[in-house]
Amino acid sequence: MTVAVIGSLQRMGRWAPDARGRLQQAAMELYTERGYDRTTTADIAERAGLSERTYFRHFADKREVLFDSTGRLEQLVVAGVRDAPADAAPLTAVAAGLDDGAQLLDSFGDDARARAAVVGGHPELAERELAKLSAMARAVGEVLRERGVPDPAAALTAEAGVAVFRVAFEQWAVAPGRPPFPAVLTAALAELRTAVAGG
Repeated sequence: MTVAVIGSLQRMGRWAPDARGRLQQAAMELYTERGYDRTTTADIAERAGLSERTYFRHFADKREVLFDSTGRLEQLVVAGVRDAPADAAPLTAVAAGLDDGAQLLDSFGDDARARAAVVGGHPELAERELAKLSAMARAVGEVLRERGVPDPAAALTAEAGVAVFRVAFEQWAVAPGRPPFPAVLTAALAELRTAVAGG
């Protein structure tokens, strides 16, 4: 997929606020322009107008700058499942949480699409992404158990929901016309329900 290079950073003073955001933006620019393998943490720090030491205050390595939002994503999804109406069916509760996550990613727009292209084009990053999604599925399963859903239904529903989320995100990232991610996710969940009902 061809991804337009994100607009160049405006240079700021060495200790200007939002160093973390500047590092993330610089990393996405460089990963898109040069490729992940040909970019170093020193390159990212230089593009952001910061020192490499500052980079490592915020991120453990050059992978983690791409995964900074996954903790927030998991928190949103889990909270959405937990806050679903008490009488909601398990998949309906999971869908509510996933919709909250979809709205977050949709708010990132082209940045989320550019990140998807970088992650999808590098096996190490794709594996990391799957590990993060697997952790999210476990967390969702635990919330379903708290809601009284027994196993294996809790684990199966959580895994299925997160799998649909992943597939819908992959479709959205390359979809022409920039459809809203929540709409793409809703359609994918409907496909799952149809497939299950069809037996």
